[in-house]
Amino acid sequence: MALYLIGDVQGCNTALQRLLDEISFSSSRDTLYLVGDLVNRGPDSAGVLRRLMAYGAAVHCLLGNHDLHLLAVAHGACKPSRKDTLNAILEAPDRLPMLEWLRWQRLAMLERIDGHAVLMVHAGVLPSWTADKTMALAGEVEAALRGPALGDFLQHMYGDAPNMWSDDLAGMSRLRVIVNSLTRLRFCDAEGRMEFASKEGPAAAPEGYMPWFDVPGRRTANVTVAFGHWSTLGRLSRSDVLPLDTGCVWGGCLSALRLGRSREKSGNAATLHWELIQIKCEEAQKPG
Repeated sequence: MALYLIGDVQGCNTALQRLLDEISFSSSRDTLYLVGDLVNRGPDSAGVLRRLMAYGAAVHCLLGNHDLHLLAVAHGACKPSRKDTLNAILEAPDRLPMLEWLRWQRLAMLERIDGHAVLMVHAGVLPSWTADKTMALAGEVEAALRGPALGDFLQHMYGDAPNMWSDDLAGMSRLRVIVNSLTRLRFCDAEGRMEFASKEGPAAAPEGYMPWFDVPGRRTANVTVAFGHWSTLGRLSRSDVLPLDTGCVWGGCLSALRLGRSREKSGNAATLHWELIQIKCEEAQKPG
C-alpha cells in the first residue's frame, strides 16, 4: 500500500495516466491525494474528472481556483474566460454527475501519515491560522458549496477584499477570505494581508510581502503543509512545506510525492520521508 500526493493536473488526462502508470497505481491498494486545479487549461478536463470519480474511495481531492471557476461558470455566476478549456464538461451528457461530484470535494485535508500531521490545501494558509482552524474554516466553505444556496455563494465568491482575516468577519466577506487563502494565496505581509497580482517566484515578491510560508510566527509551522497553485515557485529545500505544482500544463512536469516513514531517525522520532516522481507533460500549452 502506497500513499501519493499529486500536484495540479489542470485537465492533462494523458499526463495523469502516464504518472499513474509510472507509480503502478492500484485503486484497490494505494491512495491518492490531489491538491486541486483538477481542471482547465489542459485538453481533457472531462477525462480527468471521470477518471478520478471512477477510482472511488482511493482518491481524495481538493478544490483549487480553477475547479471553483468551473462551478461558477456552470451555475451562471461568471462568464467563461477565453483561455478556458471546460466546454467538454459543460456540454457533456454526464455534466451533472461531474459537477455534483466536484462540489463535494474538500477545501483542506489534515491527515496523520506515519504519525506526522500533513495539512493539504490548494494554495496557502494565512499565518494566524492553526491547522485545526484551517480545517474548521474550510468546512464553512464546503457547507456553502454543498448547500441549497450554492448559486448565491458562487455569485459573490469573487473579489480581493477583505484582504486579511479577522475573527469578526461574517457572511460572504468571511467566506471570501477563506476561499482566497486556500485557493489563491501566494504572498502576504507579516500581518497576513494578502496580495493576489503577483504570480512569479519568491524573488519577485512585492515590497513588504513574502511567501505565505515564510511569515514569522506562522501557526502551521508545526505541521507539514502540502500545496499546489504556484508553478513558478521551484524546489524548496525544507521539510515543513511540500510544493506540488510543477507547471504540468505550462511545459513542466506532473509530480507525485510518495509519502512514508524514513528509516533514518532523529533521536527517537522517525522523520517523514518522500520520494518525488515526475513525468513530462506532452499536453503543455505556451503560457499566455
